[in-house]
Amino acid sequence: MPAFRRQHHKESATVPSDAHATERRITELYTNAVAQLVSDEAPVRFGGLYALERLAQDSPAHRQIIVNVICGYLRRPFSPTAPAGKPEPEVAKGQKEPAAEDEAGPDGTGRTWQQERQVRLTAQRILAEHLRDDRTKNPQSTDTPSSRFWNNIRLDLTGATLIDFNLVNGVVADANFHGATFSGDAWFGWAAFSGHAWFGEAAFRGDAGFDMAAFRGDAWFDAAAFSGHAWFGEAAFLGDADALHFENARILSPGASHAWPTGWRLADADGGGYTVVRASDAGNS
Repeated sequence: MPAFRRQHHKESATVPSDAHATERRITELYTNAVAQLVSDEAPVRFGGLYALERLAQDSPAHRQIIVNVICGYLRRPFSPTAPAGKPEPEVAKGQKEPAAEDEAGPDGTGRTWQQERQVRLTAQRILAEHLRDDRTKNPQSTDTPSSRFWNNIRLDLTGATLIDFNLVNGVVADANFHGATFSGDAWFGWAAFSGHAWFGEAAFRGDAGFDMAAFRGDAWFDAAAFSGHAWFGEAAFLGDADALHFENARILSPGASHAWPTGWRLADADGGGYTVVRASDAGNS
């Protein structure tokens, strides 16, 4: 019996030590991965993103902070269009054409922009993959979520530049896209927002699809600008009666098709296009 007590005491004493060692290891991996994200070399930044993804997958307790870091990366300034290259000098007869590596310009800005674009697309893909829950298309499903699904995640992409953003079947808590620029199309079909969703002053440069999306909290689209088609067909707004906000939202292309939630309609806007107004508001149709 004394031997058992000594062994039990020894094993109990090692538990805190093992836990501390694990936490130190996680901290070390996290710190190294975050440091990689500020590297000037795109392959190193790729490595940092993948390291953070693995860490979040293996350590659920750290998923939110890792998502915060990835969102922070996407909030860094980025031009959605490639920089204009410098005019190439004329090639005299007998001279060689510029090497392919020079096509991005003498300073390589075009190549640097393209590499950064690919890093950002990877960051978006990581978020989309782990926030996707295909059960949103079948609320009665009794299937268990994929082991790759990260539950109850909050997104803060305020002011971010997002490229062909795809959150189809995505499930998130609060999501902040206020002032974001959606370069290309933005797809949120069948997405489920369990908290509030902010899209105020967002710029949708391509098509925007929110078909069948479910908003359980307030949804703000006030002063958002839609340059292409916009669809909210069968989107469900399950919050309070006044939880949906489209005040001063605009459709910039007169020829774009659209489907707005019940209670809202389009009215002619000064300078062309349409503004979104409540169906009960008087004014132009």
